[in-house]
Amino acid sequence: MGCGFCCSPYEKNDDRSGERMANTSAVVANLKAPNKATGVDKIVIRGVNKVFSIRRNNESKKEFAALKDVNLNIKAGEFLTIVGPSGCGKSTLLDIIAGLSKPNSGEIFIDNKLITGPALDRGIVLQGYALFPWRTVRHNVEFGLEIKGIRKEERKEISSRFIKLVGLEGFEDRYPYELSGGMRQRVAIARALAYDPEVLLMDEPFAAVDAQTREIMQDELLRIWEETNKTIIFVTHSIEEAVGLADRVAIMGTNPGHIREIIDIDLPRPRRIGDVRNSTTFSWITHKVWELLQNVKTDVPMKKSSSDLAEEISASVTI
Repeated sequence: MGCGFCCSPYEKNDDRSGERMANTSAVVANLKAPNKATGVDKIVIRGVNKVFSIRRNNESKKEFAALKDVNLNIKAGEFLTIVGPSGCGKSTLLDIIAGLSKPNSGEIFIDNKLITGPALDRGIVLQGYALFPWRTVRHNVEFGLEIKGIRKEERKEISSRFIKLVGLEGFEDRYPYELSGGMRQRVAIARALAYDPEVLLMDEPFAAVDAQTREIMQDELLRIWEETNKTIIFVTHSIEEAVGLADRVAIMGTNPGHIREIIDIDLPRPRRIGDVRNSTTFSWITHKVWELLQNVKTDVPMKKSSSDLAEEISASVTI
């Protein structure tokens, strides 16, 4: 039985099948660690549609459907990543969850409360950092606390805790222009976390940093998530990033934007990106996501978790 993984190393008549059977069994054994998400729905997205009206020069107004019938439930404490081609509506969906944009139809709820606009229960981290250049690291982190009316002494205590959490202790009095791209993104994350939102919305936050910094920031984000137990929705173009970070990956299609498939990621927790990247399961999942994004037909059903599929691979090997 084929596993649907191109260039599969699991050929039945291979002399090294015994060794591969052992390796695959080890992979399956490592998939037992559950994710941190509870069974409670934190965010419920029901039938969301978004249409933009576009007018160019003297042409009549045309409508563009950005999202169509998007339905998605996200558990409390879950790390969900969203991946898809450019123009599929990933950022548009995030904006609607943030309350920065309204759907033409459909509803989104947080803790059974309808989202009608921005609120402090959602923190946002963008690709461009969006730091105030005239504010120091500490004063950037304290911005949301000021809006909440937190006293100065308490603001300093809270900001110090989150500056330390993101590894910037000693940089409190620096300005954004004095920091590297990775450090500025850490400030943005600390600012989003400092006023204690229940949900963290992240739109390609690491896209502007170099590859080495990106992996460091990914591991830092996983560590912070483990410590804070926030619900995270993370938009990215990178398949490896989507799989490496998530409990589940939502794959979006285009014309109009829609949720095409959702894949469970049964890699062990806690995890580091470098530790899981070379695993058989990671390679298999990233390949399946790539196939879906390329509209390539797959011979393995997608409604299974990666641990089930790894067990199928193991069962298909003969010694």
